[in-house]
Amino acid sequence: MKIKILYDNRARSGFNSAWGFSCLIESDEEKILFDTGWDGTLLLSNMEKLQVNPREIKKIVISHEHWDHIGGLPYVLNKINNPEVEVFLLKSFSRRLKNEVSAKAKVVEVSEKRKISEGIFTTGELGEVIKEQSLFIESKNGFVVITGCAHPGVDNILDFVKKFGKIYWVIGGFHDFSNLSYLKDVPVLSPCHCTTYLNEIKAMYPKNYKECSCGDEFEF
Repeated sequence: MKIKILYDNRARSGFNSAWGFSCLIESDEEKILFDTGWDGTLLLSNMEKLQVNPREIKKIVISHEHWDHIGGLPYVLNKINNPEVEVFLLKSFSRRLKNEVSAKAKVVEVSEKRKISEGIFTTGELGEVIKEQSLFIESKNGFVVITGCAHPGVDNILDFVKKFGKIYWVIGGFHDFSNLSYLKDVPVLSPCHCTTYLNEIKAMYPKNYKECSCGDEFEF
């Protein structure tokens, strides 16, 4: 399994950075896009640099309905140009967004935990004020959890995933999560995007911390 970071506030040399998040999950079965950042042109440029062909993407998962996670969606759907591509949207998303997406793809409404692909699951809707879905992926070392912004709270997301097995790695936005001692049992931490306490996490867990920015590729 491989994860490619396509869009983030920070970027490796040769890639473009902007506020937002997107990554590609590559399994033996298929390629799944998680979030799309804001600037679709920038997203497609980074995809090209990482040798990602949008037309090979069969599924897209949108974590939550904020501009910095959905802005690139129409650009990607236009490139894919396949009405059979599945887009996993939360049931609580606006009807307008669902209608716009359904004109170019198959909308799959998500409310509960469900299987997205072999070994890949969505948490379903978590949170109260801002509802969000995260992904968790099976690996030989435990689950790899991918978050958009983690508005429901990193602890709440991980507590949910722990019901199904141990956690190995967390990648994505940690937002304003400040209970950093909670993270002590997570072997690998890759906070990025909107993480307020990124430097504190890096300092507190130097052996666990693994850099995450646009252009990075992870295998597990």
